[in-house]
Amino acid sequence: MFAQSRWSIWAAPTLGAGLSWISQAASLSLLPALPLWIVATLLVTSGGGQLLTPGDRRITQVGALAGLVGALVALPYAFVIGPGTALFLAACGIFASWGAGRMALHVEPHVYGVPAPTPSVSVAAKVAVDELILGFEHLLGTLGFDLDGSIERVVEEIDELHSRFANEGILEKPETYHQMPPDLIDPEIRVSEMAGHRVEVLRFESGYAPADGEPGRERWLSYDGCRDAWAYVLRHEGPPRPWLIATNGYRMGNGAIDVQLFDRFHKEGKVSGSSGLGLNVLIPVLPLHGPRKLGLHSGTGFLSVDVIDTLHAEAQAMWDMRRLLSWIRAQEAPSVGAFGLSLGGLTTANFASLAEGLVCAVPGIPLADIARMAERHAAAHQIRYAEALGYDFSRISEVLSVISPLALQPKVPHSGRMIFGATADRLVTPDQVRDLWRHWEEPEIVWYQGSHISFVNEREVWAGVDRTMRASGLSA
Repeated sequence: MFAQSRWSIWAAPTLGAGLSWISQAASLSLLPALPLWIVATLLVTSGGGQLLTPGDRRITQVGALAGLVGALVALPYAFVIGPGTALFLAACGIFASWGAGRMALHVEPHVYGVPAPTPSVSVAAKVAVDELILGFEHLLGTLGFDLDGSIERVVEEIDELHSRFANEGILEKPETYHQMPPDLIDPEIRVSEMAGHRVEVLRFESGYAPADGEPGRERWLSYDGCRDAWAYVLRHEGPPRPWLIATNGYRMGNGAIDVQLFDRFHKEGKVSGSSGLGLNVLIPVLPLHGPRKLGLHSGTGFLSVDVIDTLHAEAQAMWDMRRLLSWIRAQEAPSVGAFGLSLGGLTTANFASLAEGLVCAVPGIPLADIARMAERHAAAHQIRYAEALGYDFSRISEVLSVISPLALQPKVPHSGRMIFGATADRLVTPDQVRDLWRHWEEPEIVWYQGSHISFVNEREVWAGVDRTMRASGLSA
């Protein structure tokens, strides 16, 4: 049984860094010392919280974020307190971030059925990056619930849609929620240079619309950025080749970044120690991401308290991707597979349960249960407030079953299924990956000692992905 300890030594890096910053801030007059005092206060608050009340996830997230901000703030102070002292403060900030990662490892309960994470220096550093990202998301206000009165509207929409789904039998057969879209014929295509690659940029009118009378329909249709669908294509010249649909994660959707990440599947020659697959690659842009975003930040609104928007965003992703699949098949593709990361992992798993004829599907670090993730990342006081107003996570989970890979049945052959997950993931916790693996009848799975973001440099991940794709015939 997991027992959470008090007075952990792993609070020392963040607390010690904060005290070091205080000593330097105290040596300066008030105005030039103000940034130092702000960072010092955050570090001491986080370190003290880690020492006295371990287990509150926001404490380590604040420590990781404050440590990185401190490291950046310290460098210009080389002209005020000297380069040696500035570098010392920067090192303290980095050490504080690492300490927050190590503390997060220390207080997280072990997930049954998942290999235990190794509490090494490198794994703690990887976890610190996850903590930093979560801290930044909380700073933006994109995690948790808005306490602005919108909860009441959301609860009404959930109740109305739950009743509708129950009456129409959709809760028993969630796949029936998704309608077959028309084939995609003659999309707009322009050629662009992105990250040193020749990329075909596809754009077409999506045509998706929630059902008549469905709660949130008019709101969703008012989102101009989602009316057109986008995709980036890396294609080889010559005879037809297999295709891979590679789906971006949350906050992605930038063409240059996505192309650079997924180019490993397009390349020929040596890639990460093995020969490249040489595939044609299509990268769909998820609704509310990249050129389809509504605000300043890609992805904002996809995972939020507005659960019906989340449902419509994922449902539109399924609609758009099935249209793109019809276009790929018109290119004389001998075979098609799917790959996705994080939110794209959920989308890939859903796609593999609705699309016919995929030879393989690889959801990586996949989100599987949106309601469970929301409950984890919201603050305790926000959850109490929302639940007092009728925000029912179990009911939300039932409504979202229509876009849950845990409720849909995969159509990809068992031999073409493969999953990978991180033992120390702080964004998409390992229980989500484990549950999808079990639901998919336990295909090959690769657990790596790392965090959500560190998959990029995990060799065993890419070895497993390439092995599955080659065994499915998905290589040039």
